[in-house]
Amino acid sequence: MRKYLETLISEKGGSTEDLIPVDGHFGLTYAMLIDFIETQPQAHKSIRKTLVAIDFKNGDVFHFLQHLGAGMVAAMTIGG
Repeated sequence: MRKYLETLISEKGGSTEDLIPVDGHFGLTYAMLIDFIETQPQAHKSIRKTLVAIDFKNGDVFHFLQHLGAGMVAAMTIGG
C-alpha cells in the first residue's frame, strides 16, 4: 500500500512531504497519512479501490486523501 500511495502522489504532481490542508491541524504531510494508513490494513482494499475509481474518472485524488487526513486527525484526537 505504501508504494502504491507514494507512486500515486508522485504521478499526480505531489510529494509525500507536501502538507495536507486539514482544518485546525498544521504540519500534517502525506507521509504521515501513509504511515497511518499502513496501521489500518483492513482499509487498504477500500482505499485503493476508491482511489482507482477517482483516478479513472480523472478526479482529484488529493481531495480524497485530504478527506482521509481529516479522518486520521479525528481518530487521533478521539484516541489521544
